[in-house]
Amino acid sequence: MPQTIILGTGSYAPLRTLTNSDLENMVATSGPWIVSRTGIKERRIAADGETTSDMAAAAARCALEKAGVGPEEIDVIIVGTVTGDTPTPSCAVFVQAKIGAVNAFAFDVSAACAGSLYGLSIADQFIKGGTVRRALVIGAETLSRVVDWTNRETCVLFGDGAGAMLLGASEEEGRGVLAAKLRTDGAMADMLGIFGGRQPCSQDVVCGNLHKIKMRGREVYKVASRLLPEIVQEALDLAGLAASDVTHVIAHQANLRIIETALKNLDIPMEKCWINIDRYGNTSSASLPITLDEANRAGRLQRGDVIAMMAIGAGMTWASAVVRW
Repeated sequence: MPQTIILGTGSYAPLRTLTNSDLENMVATSGPWIVSRTGIKERRIAADGETTSDMAAAAARCALEKAGVGPEEIDVIIVGTVTGDTPTPSCAVFVQAKIGAVNAFAFDVSAACAGSLYGLSIADQFIKGGTVRRALVIGAETLSRVVDWTNRETCVLFGDGAGAMLLGASEEEGRGVLAAKLRTDGAMADMLGIFGGRQPCSQDVVCGNLHKIKMRGREVYKVASRLLPEIVQEALDLAGLAASDVTHVIAHQANLRIIETALKNLDIPMEKCWINIDRYGNTSSASLPITLDEANRAGRLQRGDVIAMMAIGAGMTWASAVVRW
């Protein structure tokens, strides 16, 4: 059976930076308060006219260049996003056209912040099943367009960006995706989401900002802090590894305190986790592949390293994967 290895990574962040000081002029908040509760100092905001597929395509090109692979060699494109260019067609089809991946079939995955890991798991099954040889998994979001900029509880959290992982088939045993675990609990769906779509678009929906992100932050924090270490341990067990075997942690950057709590419960030192939430905020499905790309390009990831990945988002959906680099 072929193994699924990561051939290349890429990322893209918009040029515009929105700092905590900027937010102090927009809503009743303070920079020190934001940092103390989230770890965020600034976030990136897409330019006018810049779409989710634009950012996804930019990240994809970086991943292809890193791997030395041409777009015509890609068999499937999977985009994790909740802010695609249009409700239909999928963001992935726009990406396919923009990068010239003429031989790839393409579709989106809607699993919020866990979207990239859901996409990774799906691509892993395609590759191990022999259906495809090259898979491009992208997480991309323009959350700035679905944020309520009058709500200080949520507007400080989110940013825009895209990250990509190019996966390929390998006959080398012991490398690549060793295990992946996906979880969902729809009973918690009302904790976090955009709920205006439950009813026809109307003036009441718009005036009530029901087309914007709503979140019960304290509940999400408690759930995430409990579920993330559990699912990482499940993935490690499935891979036949222990937490002490982990060389690096690549985590969805939602909240620094959530990451700290999860790693403490796993008895994994924070020094093993690449952190960039201070510069990007929560970019949802884009967060994990952006973080992976940064660690990769910094030379942090070496052949044979064991990488534990984790993410949780609206749904609630959460996931973990264990990869040997």
